[in-house]
Amino acid sequence: MNARAHQLKVREVISETADAVSLIFDIPTDLTPRFSYSPGQYLTLRVPSDRTTSVARCYSLSSSPHCDDRPAVTVKRTPGGYASNWLCDNVSPGDVLTVLEPAGNFIPRTWTNDLLLCAAGSGITPIISILKSALTLGRANVVLLYANRDRASVIFAPQLHQLLRRHPRRLTVTHWLESDRGLPTSRAIATWARPYRRHDVYLCGPAGFASTVKQGLNQLRVPDRAIHQEQYRSLTDNPFEHHTPVTTPAETPPAGAATVRVDIDGETHTLPWPRTEKLLDVLLAHGIDAPYVCHESACATCVCAVKHGRTRMLQNESLIEEELAQGLTLACQTLPESDDVHIAFDQ
Repeated sequence: MNARAHQLKVREVISETADAVSLIFDIPTDLTPRFSYSPGQYLTLRVPSDRTTSVARCYSLSSSPHCDDRPAVTVKRTPGGYASNWLCDNVSPGDVLTVLEPAGNFIPRTWTNDLLLCAAGSGITPIISILKSALTLGRANVVLLYANRDRASVIFAPQLHQLLRRHPRRLTVTHWLESDRGLPTSRAIATWARPYRRHDVYLCGPAGFASTVKQGLNQLRVPDRAIHQEQYRSLTDNPFEHHTPVTTPAETPPAGAATVRVDIDGETHTLPWPRTEKLLDVLLAHGIDAPYVCHESACATCVCAVKHGRTRMLQNESLIEEELAQGLTLACQTLPESDDVHIAFDQ
């Protein structure tokens, strides 16, 4: 099993709506550093399955590390969704779940800029973590657009009401209920968002909602670099059941292999790096506990820095231009381009 998987006790289960629950975890003292997280990140939970032993699902942290005592994820039922239904129906206080350490890069880089937060349905989970953190850490204004089917579907309604009372000058919340107004249109979004077009945008929700919001913001000439979107997708690789092939590192590097020096967890390893093998696969094959979740470039859990040498990525769905310019890369997609490469996971 993934060495970054840990057993966590569920301290509390909160019913947020008829279809959504929040799971609050107790973190043992020795694991506190490993479960330090940033607003907008997520946890990957192992859900038992009779058919496949287990399934892995990612759920955003709805708590804020800056104003909540314990980490919490919020799970909303989805039609035919095995994992979400199992978690909503079966988890009770005192139960123990297997959980990967926090991951994800849907994280504000600064807390000084005004924020425009757009969410629909369960997309509110990382958004409320960012919202609470912004109100706690800085003086910026925060605007939330939250779309739902109807009033009963609004997750965190009491929490949002309390935050509005506590921060009446800095927080603005607009609820868009389909039962009252129909689905939002790009023109309606543009009209509503005009006063906030210079804010940094964080967006999370179903594809249709996200597309409509971006079209509306495009009408206001909001630059793409100002729009940050969290995208949920199913994992094709189960990090809880992933079995790394047992290999015996060769005494001499394969012909044409590069040499990589890797700084990770306070140690340095020097390894042969075959030209056609991704860095993450090389590390796992040598028994090195590199961080990963998805193997698909989507989660940014395996991000590392190229300190020396040249590499290339086969695919990138996580890193932005500024991060690429800083030399960051994704181990799960990275191949060597030069003979000698120095990689650092310890940032």
